[in-house]
Amino acid sequence: MEKEAIRISVIIVNYNVEYFLEQCLNSVYDALKNVKGEVFVVDNNSIDGSVEMVSRQFPQAHLIANKDNPGFSVANNQAMRIAKGDYVVLLNPDTVVEEDTFQKCVDFMDKHPDGGGLGVRMIDGKGQFLPESKRGLPTPAVAFYKIFGLSRIFPKSKTFGQYHLGYLDEFETNEVEILSGAFMLMRKETLNKVGLLDEAFFMYGEDIDLSYRIIKGGYKNYYFPETQIIHYKGESTKKSSINYVFVFYRAMVIFAEKHFSQKNAKLFSFFINLAIYFRAGLALLNRFIKRIILPVIDFSIIVLGLYALKSLWSIESIDFPLHVIKYALPGYTLTWLITNLYTGSYDIPIKLKSFVSGTLLGTAVILVAYALLPKELQFSRLFILLGALMVLAYYSISRIILHYTIGKKFDLRGVRNKNFAIVGEPDEVERVKQILKNTANKVSSIHSVSPSEQKTDNDSGVINQLDQIIDIHEIDEVIFCAKNTSAETIINWMSRTAVNKVEFKIAQPNSMYLIGSNSVDTAGDFYIMEIDNISTSSSKRNKRTFDFAVALPLLLLLPITIWFFKNKIQFIKNCWSVLIGKKSWVGYSYDASPEKRSLPRIKTGILTPAEEQADQESRSLRSKLNLIYARDYSIFTDLLILRKHWRRLDR
Repeated sequence: MEKEAIRISVIIVNYNVEYFLEQCLNSVYDALKNVKGEVFVVDNNSIDGSVEMVSRQFPQAHLIANKDNPGFSVANNQAMRIAKGDYVVLLNPDTVVEEDTFQKCVDFMDKHPDGGGLGVRMIDGKGQFLPESKRGLPTPAVAFYKIFGLSRIFPKSKTFGQYHLGYLDEFETNEVEILSGAFMLMRKETLNKVGLLDEAFFMYGEDIDLSYRIIKGGYKNYYFPETQIIHYKGESTKKSSINYVFVFYRAMVIFAEKHFSQKNAKLFSFFINLAIYFRAGLALLNRFIKRIILPVIDFSIIVLGLYALKSLWSIESIDFPLHVIKYALPGYTLTWLITNLYTGSYDIPIKLKSFVSGTLLGTAVILVAYALLPKELQFSRLFILLGALMVLAYYSISRIILHYTIGKKFDLRGVRNKNFAIVGEPDEVERVKQILKNTANKVSSIHSVSPSEQKTDNDSGVINQLDQIIDIHEIDEVIFCAKNTSAETIINWMSRTAVNKVEFKIAQPNSMYLIGSNSVDTAGDFYIMEIDNISTSSSKRNKRTFDFAVALPLLLLLPITIWFFKNKIQFIKNCWSVLIGKKSWVGYSYDASPEKRSLPRIKTGILTPAEEQADQESRSLRSKLNLIYARDYSIFTDLLILRKHWRRLDR
């Protein structure tokens, strides 16, 4: 009996997105039940346990574990060279495909032998259509329109909207020029003719280059919206980052030099380089303004307030010395600002109690410094105390005003209770309920929808019941149980409710996390058992401060401290690594071949929470100690570990 031919080869390149990869592979294997296929996972030296997860949960996948990160193009080519399918699909790990996605795509391409490549309709984690699902060739003119925002202002224009082909209906099949690398299906025969991905592109641009070569090879590229996928928009790449701007636009320069005439390439290169510095400058300015504007406003108003407070002394004909006016008042303000920063007053969500503790701490620091000054430089403790009351009053009043005028991140109610709807069978619903109750989320109410009881043609029963539950119970977030809710149901429902303010998560079978995405900036987030105290902004800040505060004196006193350690060179290296932020004094305890790591990421430590068990082989015990460390972290934990085991700082 002749063996059935492989119709499709699915290639997924992964880098440190274990949770997304597992979800993606679950959906891929569901979709391959309808069409004969093979799956390749190429891992570019991830350190999050991705390789172990694939080996354990998807042994049928062809796993290629690289020992370095050779880039997206090289990794895909590794698998494409040995793929046996009639069609090859390049798929991002942060995607979810429908059960019939591959079958529909293969059927369409079989009926269109002129097709060399195909892309599908993509939505993000909130169900919104991703315009990069269909794109035009980035000629110098098209690039100019995109770089300077004309394509965004006139998205439907045939002249200005060519980059995302905004004038083409997102629900109609059309010929396009450029396919998205997030889902890029190609005929193997076409690849044999036009070649694989150009390895000159490390990341970005390689999909544009290959799409263009497919057209130049005499084939057509199709946008096919009869099936759709979720694309979480890149877990590790922020499009507002400086690195993204440089890497993406440099890739465009490589493309232009390769495919355009010398004259056009030079013109394109000029605009691209102009765009690089223009966009990079905007990104830097935007980030700087967002971070600094509120502290600058606070500093200015507090300083002005202190000068106004000084007028009370002027009424009594008491003049402040010049040094107080020039140095002390700005110094007091800066101290209060810094201590409020360290107590979390500028973290989100805002808490008024942080301002109380920050202002009190700042006042204590100022009074201590004041007491150490010579008598001739001391002026008035009463002024400091009244200034502290003024600062506290300012912070309270200003944040209340921001709460009522802007809201959102200035909402003083903190993380409010949420109403959840869970779509799944009773056993899965109960499991997800337990996960929710053990996370940091405040649960107000949980409502369930059973797919089996409500399902009708096209899953409209589930959709209609969800609509009613959302309206009646003011649902904030919908969680789909992937075990018994089809990907098609999930994607269809997300797509049709994208305009609502409802968030989405997907619960994978037998996993203790709920994965989803709430925005482009948080391109992938998940709920997991509450073990992430160590990853909060205040914990990160405190941990880094502790590391620096210990490393600096150890290095400054090196002529003395070095004699307490046997491995003197290693001790110096460790101190320097901690000082510059490459390592931390305390980190997780991992064996040479760690189990699946589901803890928040922190820097590698010199010491670990498992120092007492250093000579024991119990991996489970070390895992528990790691979990407790992450869940209950405080700066005093690091201090205690360092005090007890400081002799080991030279290892």
